[in-house]
Parts: sequence; structure tokens; C-alpha cells
Amino acid sequence: MRAYKTLLFLLLTALSSTCVFAQYTDLINSNRPGVSRSAFSVGVNVIQFEAGPYIINQEHTPLKYDVAGYGFDYALRYGFFLEQLEVSLEGTYQNDTFTDNRSSIIQESKRSNFKYNTLGFKYLVYDPYKKAGEAKPSLYSWRANRQFNFKSLIPAVAVYAGANFDTKDNPYTGFGVEGISPKVMIATQNNFAGGWVLVINLVGDRFTTDFPEYQYLVTFTKSISEKLVVFGETQGIKSDFYADNLFRLGGAYLFGKDFQLDTALTFNAKDTPSVFSVNFGASYRLDFHVDKKPENNMIKSLRKQKRQTKDELKKLKKNKKNGTNDNDSDSL
Repeated sequence: MRAYKTLLFLLLTALSSTCVFAQYTDLINSNRPGVSRSAFSVGVNVIQFEAGPYIINQEHTPLKYDVAGYGFDYALRYGFFLEQLEVSLEGTYQNDTFTDNRSSIIQESKRSNFKYNTLGFKYLVYDPYKKAGEAKPSLYSWRANRQFNFKSLIPAVAVYAGANFDTKDNPYTGFGVEGISPKVMIATQNNFAGGWVLVINLVGDRFTTDFPEYQYLVTFTKSISEKLVVFGETQGIKSDFYADNLFRLGGAYLFGKDFQLDTALTFNAKDTPSVFSVNFGASYRLDFHVDKKPENNMIKSLRKQKRQTKDELKKLKKNKKNGTNDNDSDSL
């Protein structure tokens, strides 16, 4: 019951924020090929698909077992109601062979299940880039346009709250973990000069079960050109069921404003177990976003003055017709 209360509290806290402006982008905003989550949403009326297959190899030297197989991860993201709000359904399905080498008779067992299935909401609570258009480049100083801007140290911040749906006897979760459990996250994002982007995630997962999991993710992305980006990522996982420090390297190529292809390598630096994975993926969006164009305050003021002027003219004509004016009535 506490899990549901935590989830509800985070959602209400996020939705109660009012001083926020999100940034819809003309180009697709994908979380791939890394595992971290951007602070920004996809935009209202944008449906986005992110998915890709991978191959996995693990070898645990002390326990003498290895795992070889393949998997498929996916994400369905949708922006609705507010520009800074999105709902997402994410998951990973894996099929592998677990080989036990502890005895002279090698034993193999087939395994398959979802490593996770999560439905959640992400909300941008602070956006320092909402007035980025005010910072115009200098026409006289090459150095001024390339020097470090300390304002870029202030990140955009988003909160996430979701629910995991785990099946019984899942080989990829701790013993007894099943049903619904919460997942919460804080995501920050810094956009630096020169095409550098820093994303940081702090995650609490399944913390109401006997095997809570806590993670941090740090991702650096660098744009090489308008269409090509490369990235490096580190992921720390702490749990009694599985703990690791993973590293990822890869890149993505933009084939159009709504379509992206990517690839990445995942590895670690230990043998309990060693991890090596290669993944390929794609991101595609259906963009039904329509920019809202609120009336300018000056235009509103001019229209108000115009209405007042019309009312005054009507009043003057009426007084003239009746042979009276406001000055006469005021002098009485």
C-alpha cells in the first residue's frame, strides 16, 4: 500500500508545479541508444517508438556458469495534456541459455521472460532553457560565442514515477519478486556549447520488495554533425540480487526529423559475471504536435483600448444627440 501512496505523492507533486515550460523539438528526441532517460518529454500529441534487438554474453568465473542469448528492448512514449508531461511503457524481453559448468556433466537450461515491464509518467519540473532564444550570438567576437557559459551548469530537471509488472518465477528478478512494485527517478540534463549534452539519472526500483534496486546513470553525448552523434555512458547498479558497473559506447544517425538508427556496446570490468552485449535499434515518431500561439499581451492591450475607444465614441454620440455631455453633469 505504501508503494501506491509513494507513486501518487510523486505524481501530485509533479503536477502541482506551475512555473515550467517544456521544449518541443522539430527533431526526434530519443533516449536511445543509452539506458538513461532525458529530462525532456516528446511533446503533446507525439507518439514515439523506440526499440531494438541485442545479443548478450555473460560468464561468471567463480560460480562457473555462463549465459548466452538475445533480447529485445522497447519503449512507447506519448506526450499529452501538458508539454512537459509524457507517459511511457518500457520493457525488455530476453531469451537465453544458462550453462552450469560446476560438474563434469554440463547442464543447460533455457530461460525466457521480461526483465522488466514498466508503465510510468515523467514530468519536467524545471527548464532553464525556456528563454534560450534571448541569448543571441555575438557578431563581433568569435571567442565570446565559444567561451564557457556558467548558466549551462544549471540542469533541466524531471521526475518520474512508475509501476513495474513482474510475473511469478521470473529468472531475471529476485526470488519472490512478483506483481506490482514502484519505480521512481530524478533525471537532469545539461546542454553545453559545442554539441555536448550531459544526462544524469538517479533511480529507485522495486524498493518495496525484498530485493530493492538503486541505480545511477551518467551519459555524455556529443554531436559530430547535424545527423551523427556519439555517446559514452556509465551505469551503477546496487542490489542484493545483482550489482554491477556497466559501460556503454555507441552512436546514432538521424535519417530524418522523425527517424533515427543507433548501435551500442555494453561491457564491464569484472568476472562476477563479465558482461558483453551488442545492440542495434531504431526510434520513430508520429508527430501530431501543433504549436499553441497565445495572443501577445501587447495585442490584447491594443484590442482592449480599441473597445474602450468605441464605447467612448458611442457615449459621446448619445450625449450629443440628447444635448448633454459629461462636463455638464459633472458641474451640477
